[in-house]
Amino acid sequence: MRYHGDGKGLRLDEIPRPTPSARQLLVKVNACGVCRTDLHVVDDELPGAATPIVPGHEIVGTVAELGSDIQGFSAGDRVGIPWLAWTCGHCRFCTSGRENLCESARFTGFEVDGGFAEYALADPRYCFAIHGDYSDIEAAPLLCAGLIGHRSYRMAGDAQRLGLYGFGAAAHLVTQVAIAEGRRVHAFTRPGDQDAQGFARELGACWAGGSDELPPEPLDAAILFAPVGALLPAALRAVERGGRVICAGIHMSDIPSFPYRILWGERQVISVANLTRSDGLEFLELAPRIPVRCEVTPYPLERANDALGALRRGELRGAAVLTVSS
Repeated sequence: MRYHGDGKGLRLDEIPRPTPSARQLLVKVNACGVCRTDLHVVDDELPGAATPIVPGHEIVGTVAELGSDIQGFSAGDRVGIPWLAWTCGHCRFCTSGRENLCESARFTGFEVDGGFAEYALADPRYCFAIHGDYSDIEAAPLLCAGLIGHRSYRMAGDAQRLGLYGFGAAAHLVTQVAIAEGRRVHAFTRPGDQDAQGFARELGACWAGGSDELPPEPLDAAILFAPVGALLPAALRAVERGGRVICAGIHMSDIPSFPYRILWGERQVISVANLTRSDGLEFLELAPRIPVRCEVTPYPLERANDALGALRRGELRGAAVLTVSS
């Protein structure tokens, strides 16, 4: 399923099976999560996509073929392929542990063909082992909703009263980690979305309500997973003095002006950009220990547009995952 940059959604194309270079893996895709970033690509909200492009960066599959210079992998190994596909390794960001900010970085499903297909190529240095008893479709959302969610969550520091705006794939995973660590989760959904609010309570949230409401207690930190700029001033009003608002998305609608008094008091606003391999190793070791469980709705590959539509309309409980057969 490829996007051609024409604003007409994804098209089912027949393309040649990729051939790995000496330093690549060819991975047979078994499942690929559907992320909001894929939706941003298809909705032309992220400039720079290398169209035509195969989206998808929450890939779980098995190694089908190895390049001649590959060591440490064997045919049949199960691997996860994330958003981060390649970094230069020598710029000031890469050499200071901030490869997520590498100016030459390349991204799966955006500049490099991703997992909405039967096969995908990957640099083995950016692939992850999948731990625990997760099935392929259960593991797929861990590769972005989990990894970006975890990076955002760590930026909240030791916040005990945590707000999550937008209760989708990332938030339902972060909630499980936060509850396991004894924190109080406040879930903010689309106003009137009783299903999402009920789901948040099922996972242990102490409060769930609309994004137009204030929580019953001030927050130490809030994470914005919903790409809605108007939620930033709302979250600033909800956090305590010294609190932090973390913007977790790669795209957000314009932020409206707001009075300085809701930022004053040493409140902070910070954005999250991409992920590092350290984030991946850390979270994928942590997830099965809690254990984090992924609520998934499977779709066959050819129904990728339907999955994106459900995500756009806010109809998903947890995450959508494409199942791929060949």
